[in-house]
Amino acid sequence: MSRTGTEPGRRARAEQVEQTRTAILVTAERLFAEHGVFSVSHRQISEAAGQGNNAAVGYHFGGRDDLVRAVVRRHAGPMEEIRRRLSLRYAGSTNVRDWVTCEVRSFTEHLAELGDQSWYARFAAQVMTEPSLRELAAEELRDVPMLNAIAASLHACLELPPPVLRERYDMAHTLIVHICAQHERSATPDWERVAAGLIDAIEGIYRAPCTGTHFS
Repeated sequence: MSRTGTEPGRRARAEQVEQTRTAILVTAERLFAEHGVFSVSHRQISEAAGQGNNAAVGYHFGGRDDLVRAVVRRHAGPMEEIRRRLSLRYAGSTNVRDWVTCEVRSFTEHLAELGDQSWYARFAAQVMTEPSLRELAAEELRDVPMLNAIAASLHACLELPPPVLRERYDMAHTLIVHICAQHERSATPDWERVAAGLIDAIEGIYRAPCTGTHFS
């Protein structure tokens, strides 16, 4: 058979592989969100994803950590595009609220784009509460350009010691994820209202006075 004759078969195979990977990722995200990352086996994911081969998850993604990384990576790209658009809107701003808006809306607008049936916030909340998974996700996102650029722009607006900045940044992102996870359980979450409340609260966190006693 000629080389050109095999191309349709190769494309069909590549499409099938991509469909299988997507089905596994979507299913893993939902099961992790509903039951916890360490409570779900590869076998359960394979079966729920409609895969006859129980080794499908391992074949396509490797171990649990690799699968968690893949779920995080799947959402990182769309969220980075939202950050890029928002950062252009607020370029050069020295207003804390503008950069808090970028932090919050990159998450809430992504959830809105996913539609009413989403599990990512609840998945992220599961990852955030487990130290080893939280570090794994942090490593995956460590070099994401717009995420880092927005954080730098926000921190430049604040006159806080670096340890306080790190603590409040952690507080802010914990609040974003867990509040969104709560609302994601609703049949029709109002992400505009959620974003407005989070922006108000997180701006307050960053602007709160610092006694410095626990950082001396």
